[in-house]
Amino acid sequence: METMENADVIHADGMPVVLASRLTRRRLPDRIATTDFFHDAALAASREGLRFFFLGASEEQNAAAVARVREMYPDLDIVGRHHGYFGPDESDSVLAEILEAKADVVWVALGKPRQEHWCVEVRDRLPGVGWLKTCGGLYAFLAGDAPRAPRWMQAVGLEWLYRTLDDPKRLIWRYATTNPYAFYRIARHTDWRRPRRARHDEL
Repeated sequence: METMENADVIHADGMPVVLASRLTRRRLPDRIATTDFFHDAALAASREGLRFFFLGASEEQNAAAVARVREMYPDLDIVGRHHGYFGPDESDSVLAEILEAKADVVWVALGKPRQEHWCVEVRDRLPGVGWLKTCGGLYAFLAGDAPRAPRWMQAVGLEWLYRTLDDPKRLIWRYATTNPYAFYRIARHTDWRRPRRARHDEL
């Protein structure tokens, strides 16, 4: 929680959070899934000349994801990449590589919560980097290792179920433990009061 509160921006990647927010005072307009948002960011970066660095995942998946991005966005300036299997004693050399590449945006896929902790810990040591963006399983989707759920499942907040059915060995325990806890947190800690409507004499 402390790490998340130190983030500059937090967005709702999961549709259940968005759906729950519609019953509260703080309605979220939409889900912002990183796997979709990346393409908007890549188009904007291609247009504005921003430089991308891809950090995380295995060497093979990282390389495959970057190769695919180069195919999709030939005008995008990709200045470097590095796998995510590095230890604390190697972090300095990774930072040096990012600085030398003069990256504007670093996509960080180190797994949750390592990626969040790492970004908060090193952001002050990366002058010139405008954006450290955690991206979880983005590289798996870009590399073609993980399929996206059908649009209708995404819209109703069931992409997690699709992913579980596709990779039950890895995901069934995760969602069996985290989903009930997430629903509890939403129910217990959300302000469910709807916004008060203004009276005519207040308009």
